[in-house]
Amino acid sequence: MTRYSKGARSERELMAFLHDRNYSVVRSAGSGVNPMSPPDIIAIKEGKGMAFECKAWDKDSLSIEPDKIGALEAWEKNTGMTAYVAWRMNGTGWFFIRLAEMKRTPKNFTVTRSIATAINRRLDAIIF
Repeated sequence: MTRYSKGARSERELMAFLHDRNYSVVRSAGSGVNPMSPPDIIAIKEGKGMAFECKAWDKDSLSIEPDKIGALEAWEKNTGMTAYVAWRMNGTGWFFIRLAEMKRTPKNFTVTRSIATAINRRLDAIIF
């Protein structure tokens, strides 16, 4: 399975979960093409929303470019929606990391698997 198809399948899985809980959900076309693109998924319910940058990554750490984090921070500021990095780990499911919880490194913003699992923010904890 290609990285794109794995990511798209994971995004559709998250969309279905949110839709089943009465969210209106949009998946952004072309997300990931450039760092300034919108979040992968936007979910809105009762006038409140969340945005997700989705990653299906089975490694010990996840890194995102500074431009993408900056674009997500701008999204939060402009919309009032909380943006999350949604990391789907094989066999473990989804973990949701706030942008401020990502660690700045010289080249990227990073979170390790151990930190994400220690935070242990699951979808049930962020939905309303």
